[in-house]
Amino acid sequence: MRLSQSFGKTLRDTPAEAEMDSHRLMLRAGMIHQTVAGVYSYMPLAWRSIRKIEGIIREEMDAAGGQELHMSKLQPRELWEQSGRYESYGPDMMRLTDRRGRWLALAPTCEELLTTIVRANVHSYRDLPVTLYQIQTKFRDEPRPRGGLIRVREFDMKDAYSFDADQDGLDRSYEAMVRAYRNIFARCGLNTIIVDADSGAIGGKDSQEFILLADAGEDTIILCGGCEYAANAEKAELAKPQQPSERAGQVEEVHTPGVRTIEELAAFVGVAESKTLKAVLYVADGELIFVVIRGDLEVNEIKLSNALGQPGELRLASAAEVRDAGIVAGSASPVGLERRTVADDSVTLGSNFFAGANRDGHHLRNVNYPRDFSAQIVADIALAQAGGECARCGGELYEGRGIEVGHVFKLGTRYSEALNAQYLDQEGRRHPIIMGCYGIGVERLLAAAIEQNHDERGIVFPAPIAPYDVHLVALNTNVEEVSAAGDRLYDELRGAGRSVLYDDRGGSAGVKFNDADLIGLPVRVVVSRRNVNQGVVEVKGRGAADAVTVALDGALEAVDELLGAQARQ
Repeated sequence: MRLSQSFGKTLRDTPAEAEMDSHRLMLRAGMIHQTVAGVYSYMPLAWRSIRKIEGIIREEMDAAGGQELHMSKLQPRELWEQSGRYESYGPDMMRLTDRRGRWLALAPTCEELLTTIVRANVHSYRDLPVTLYQIQTKFRDEPRPRGGLIRVREFDMKDAYSFDADQDGLDRSYEAMVRAYRNIFARCGLNTIIVDADSGAIGGKDSQEFILLADAGEDTIILCGGCEYAANAEKAELAKPQQPSERAGQVEEVHTPGVRTIEELAAFVGVAESKTLKAVLYVADGELIFVVIRGDLEVNEIKLSNALGQPGELRLASAAEVRDAGIVAGSASPVGLERRTVADDSVTLGSNFFAGANRDGHHLRNVNYPRDFSAQIVADIALAQAGGECARCGGELYEGRGIEVGHVFKLGTRYSEALNAQYLDQEGRRHPIIMGCYGIGVERLLAAAIEQNHDERGIVFPAPIAPYDVHLVALNTNVEEVSAAGDRLYDELRGAGRSVLYDDRGGSAGVKFNDADLIGLPVRVVVSRRNVNQGVVEVKGRGAADAVTVALDGALEAVDELLGAQARQ
């Protein structure tokens, strides 16, 4: 493509709305155009990269046994009601009515629809296993779109779904997808890690995310310095060592004037915070929930939501709601409480705790579970944080930031049971099909690649997903010999199968070099009057410090050598 004929303009200045490096660079390189908040159109440069990413995804999905199909974006409300997700998905789902008043959803994901398609086509164990995938536009009404393509409301996703007869089959399908994902990200030039993750609205027993570590990432990742454990903060576990065993003492009230926090309580009575119980009040779907956790720990609200069965609303109770319930803030107590209570399992790992007395200026000594209070739910609801102890090896945990570029789930039978997708085994007995789900955000992958591969001058595209292989720059284009040499090299490179962005415009060398660095193609080739007179050109890899001079007739070989070296990195 000749730049003199190409559509789109680069920008010298950084747009004010840019939040992340990838957002800033794609705007400046003329790759994207914002339609409304969280919705983008893709200009020719970006679209070429996206198509390359899609090609890599298709190759790896097909190699893993996937079959591509294409499902409708508009889906009937009834499907989502059958799965129980029409209400629970909440305002993220974009909904509309047609002219007949029928409710439809713009698909945020496709578990329901594909399950019904499989139900109509899979009848016997002989029809299994099967893995189906598509690359299709999805819609999610994100409350806070951010970071350019990192969190948007309209996006293309590769979503795949596996269907198996038993758990062993699901495990094999899942591992095949994990291998495919590793290959996809490696081929796209991304360094990713796999972390344990919360399944969220998709559901299922187990899930993992592929994370690209980046300081600007929106996800907090908990990692262990002593082993390979890594998890999203929403899912991460930490060790909760058993406290020294003590004989249970009698509950005693202690006068604690002015003491309202765990820190103040521990200091006042002279114990570690791990010898106290913290009370936190939440409202879940209109019901006040009393949460109790060891004083040295914090509540993980995602874990709490999962323990409560993922209510539609979960929020901290207001001061008025706490007061109206007869609970004294700053001295709230689970003892004698007749209210739904959720306890972190840390309350079972110690004895003789200090807790609130539900009376201002007073606390209780020697509170023990389950002697002195009960809980309807006891589960791990603790937030893992940097400095904590790894539950796997005892090493110290630390935090990182990351961008999710892929997510895989073991769904089990959640959707097949709800939507009656069954198969007949060899004895003619019916069983629900066992499912897995696997997603990649295509444009997010492009943004993540730029976030991980850039410098102060611009993008440094990984060769496999660069819009073009070569940025051919002709200087002094008003000189006939230069123009002729540039045109000849442009034809030679394209004839050899290399994609070329040819800067044949007039203008200064500084502008052309700045644009070449900003766009960040793998190889830059410069044709100038001085070089042409010497029968040479300059060839430079985008990440290299200096250019090399090669004979004009050897330019193709030099380009191929640089492209091959980048592909091997």
